[in-house]
Amino acid sequence: MPHTLNNRFDPKPEINLGIIGPEDLIQKIKPVLKTFPSFQPYFYVATTYDLALETASNLKNSVDALMFLESHFYQAARNQLNLNIPIHHIPLASTGLYRSLFLINSKYKTKNISIDTISLDYVKQVLNELNENKYSIFAEDHSSITPFDEVIDFHIKTFRKHHSVALTGMSEIALRLKQLGIPYERVIPTNQDMIVALERALLATETRRNKESQIVLGLINLDEFRKVTEKYDSEHDVQLLKLKIQQMLLDYIKQIDGHLINLGSEYLFITTRGTFERETRGYKYIPLLYDAKKHIGVSLSIGVGFGQSASEAGNHARLALSQSKDTGGNVCYIVREDRSVIGPVEVTSESHYEQYNLSITDSSLLERAEKAGMSATYMTKLMARVSRHQKIDYTAQELATTLNITIRSAHRILLKWLDAELVRIIGEEKHTHKGRPRRIYRLNFVDEEVVQ
Repeated sequence: MPHTLNNRFDPKPEINLGIIGPEDLIQKIKPVLKTFPSFQPYFYVATTYDLALETASNLKNSVDALMFLESHFYQAARNQLNLNIPIHHIPLASTGLYRSLFLINSKYKTKNISIDTISLDYVKQVLNELNENKYSIFAEDHSSITPFDEVIDFHIKTFRKHHSVALTGMSEIALRLKQLGIPYERVIPTNQDMIVALERALLATETRRNKESQIVLGLINLDEFRKVTEKYDSEHDVQLLKLKIQQMLLDYIKQIDGHLINLGSEYLFITTRGTFERETRGYKYIPLLYDAKKHIGVSLSIGVGFGQSASEAGNHARLALSQSKDTGGNVCYIVREDRSVIGPVEVTSESHYEQYNLSITDSSLLERAEKAGMSATYMTKLMARVSRHQKIDYTAQELATTLNITIRSAHRILLKWLDAELVRIIGEEKHTHKGRPRRIYRLNFVDEEVVQ
């Protein structure tokens, strides 16, 4: 019986992902997961430490990775369980925290806040960036296994003494505070926070790492190229156009560490699956489609094939290209080993590109960054800047501009990053006028992830 292409919305998943967290966050992440066809999610509701840890322990031999939707469950699992699979969580990044602080400022007159789960320095940093310096923040050293009753008692005592609003990242704490009539706001991860966490999980699983060196073949066809050439008066101009196209293709293939072959009527490129997935942000971003249309005026159809052999990958690339042509062109389709289809990957502009976060996958690096208070937002901005400008050395003033923070905040952040060895001082910037020379810092984590 001949194989047929599966519906593109139902490709066979490759990675079994156990997702553990409260019901509302499970419902929130479900539509986000639809953009990650490689995952087969299994959802488990947990609002207590005991249930979360028991669920994780039971799943360790049946899934490829675990995703905790609340960070305190993740920390408890890391500290108490010996899991032989990757575990991930969705950190409470600046976007969710900004939202909660905005709501507190809008709904309550008090300038006192009690916090749990979230770093005190991080909250102060965000408030400083918002120019909100009148708040008093109360916090205790709650570990990942602090009983919920102790956390609740802390918020109650602070409320009674300071008329404070509780800021929590735990659904169970939020529920109890509501029952007790204590004013509170719960920090909830945004869709973008979830996307970043899922991208990291995708690239970090053992299954994915085993496929990173797999050969990928792609075919690029110029849509209705004859009509395009009719605009030109001479064969010389047509040949110059072809040279421009080939140069653009060469530049893009260089970005994905690939090899380009001109087949006459179309182009063939070869790269590895790991590189292709990273550069396309998990099969979402192919700027070549946009650049060719905008800068040269030609539309491209791209078909990409995965396979257990080069022959199979080539056959799948041809099937994918046919799908792109049938759709009308200016898109890319991908056919995987099981002949399931991912796509269409459509035209993506530069402004759209900014919405996709660069992924960091080194686990030890991520751990150091989290301990030093480096948020995913900061790391993303720096990675994006380095990718565009190939610049890894910054002064505090340049860092402040990049991260859209004050110079004072930049100096404070750099001290933490120095302690965590995420940056190092490589020299000083000389001035012709009076004043202290500015130190120049090198971003070690970017050096490790991008430049090498």
